[in-house]
Amino acid sequence: STSSTAGYTMSQMMMIKSAASVASRSLASRLSKSSTTLMQRCWYRGDSGEAEARLSAREEELIKIAKPKSEEIFEQHIKLPSLKDIPQASLGDDTELDIRKKRLVYRSKQRGWLEVDLLLGTWASENVPSLSADELDEFESFVNMETIDIYNIITLRMDLPEDLKSPEGNNVAERIQAWARDSPLGRADPEKYKAVKTENNLI
Repeated sequence: STSSTAGYTMSQMMMIKSAASVASRSLASRLSKSSTTLMQRCWYRGDSGEAEARLSAREEELIKIAKPKSEEIFEQHIKLPSLKDIPQASLGDDTELDIRKKRLVYRSKQRGWLEVDLLLGTWASENVPSLSADELDEFESFVNMETIDIYNIITLRMDLPEDLKSPEGNNVAERIQAWARDSPLGRADPEKYKAVKTENNLI
């Protein structure tokens, strides 16, 4: 064709358009590959076990440096505090035994199950402050059980584990069972539930 636009013939214009289209597709392909490579390099290093870490040698070296500190921080996060970890101004006149008792009372009230919160929480509020150190060990072993097992034991639906029994039948867990057997909580109406929870600071 002899017609032209801005000095180009129609044939030349078609060739330029075709070349531009090829260049555009090539650029898009290279950008896509570059993006995939970047995603691989920034791969999430999770603990799901399904992700394959794609880390450089430098990144691996940095992880080796950071991991011990990370584990140390995590251990500090999950461990229970001792007196030396608590500022004296925050302790008041409490001893380590007092703090342990308060922690166990709190754990007894906050099981996430209304019946256990009421039964175990009420018993703890009334009795834990007077327990000895050995009795606290027994009670803590009981509190460390699964909430469903605690409920079944308190309500006599399940027998106590052998390590929580005593020849005299006077182990802490056995005393809790005896108390619950005579407690009106299981037969209380909603207003009684509310009154007991309020009285024992459970709500």
